[in-house]
Amino acid sequence: MNRSYKLRKDRLAAVLLVIMLPILFCCFCSRHSDKSEKTKAADAGEELTTTATTAMPQTAVVTTTTMLPHISSPSCKAAALYSVDDKRLLYSDNIDEKVAPASLTKLLTASVALKYLSPEDEFTVGTEQSLVHPYSSLAYLEVGSTLTVRELITGMLMSSGNDAAYTLAVSAARAIDPDIEMTDQAAVKRFCKLMNSLAADIGMKNSNFTTPDGWDDEEQYTTVSDLLKLAGYAMSQKEIMAVAGTYQKDVELFSGENYTWINSNMLLDPDGEYYCKEATGLKTGTTLEAGNSLLASFNIGGKKYISAVVGCDTDEERYELTLKLISAVK
Repeated sequence: MNRSYKLRKDRLAAVLLVIMLPILFCCFCSRHSDKSEKTKAADAGEELTTTATTAMPQTAVVTTTTMLPHISSPSCKAAALYSVDDKRLLYSDNIDEKVAPASLTKLLTASVALKYLSPEDEFTVGTEQSLVHPYSSLAYLEVGSTLTVRELITGMLMSSGNDAAYTLAVSAARAIDPDIEMTDQAAVKRFCKLMNSLAADIGMKNSNFTTPDGWDDEEQYTTVSDLLKLAGYAMSQKEIMAVAGTYQKDVELFSGENYTWINSNMLLDPDGEYYCKEATGLKTGTTLEAGNSLLASFNIGGKKYISAVVGCDTDEERYELTLKLISAVK
């Protein structure tokens, strides 16, 4: 009796085992699957978190490039404000449009002369004065007068003297290539080739110069973007900034003549309505094609800035617009 009961009990256990094994297997698979899905979800969550973390700095970078609001009045053809120390363009209006450079060209003329000549080199005013256009702005040089390169640059940048620009260009070309006989016209052409070479070297990719004084010519053009590069280069030249940042200077030439040159940049006039104590210099420019233009430099709070305003309708508007631009960082 006991043996029969034990046999039935063993058979029942076997049957139960056969029934329970598939059930236990299914439960195990289900639990493993849930764990796998949770692991995948966790991995996906880590990946999303990593992506979000790396994307945040990119958003911040975009925020820092925000421009100053557009200034509609006074109007101009093109304008810009640039922070030299931060290497940031703060204001941009048609900066890649071709414009006439006018007398802003003279910053490049001075830069080329200083690249090849000493500030103390002396030259005599000569027949190149016949190339100066009527109604030009002048330093009032006299044929036969002898000036140093520094004095020619002073008359050219302060009084915007086209006469000084032509004497400097022709004399420099002949001094650079002393073995080549050149007419006045050929010397100007040679000098302008050097101007375009230096312009290319400093990154002025959309400019071409055909005169040393910036007189209107259909083949002569630049952009505000390029003018910012010219200004940056000029600011690195102590001889240029010493002149471009001076309002008035008395000069006695080697040949005996005396001149008083006053800077055409009214930002430097301490008694004028457009005086700006933070202004450090650079250049005005005015022609029929260019309109009224101003390339100006400033030192505000220990930082350097460059403003460029091209193609204003009046002399007053170029100063008003410049001061509006720079007021945003004062």
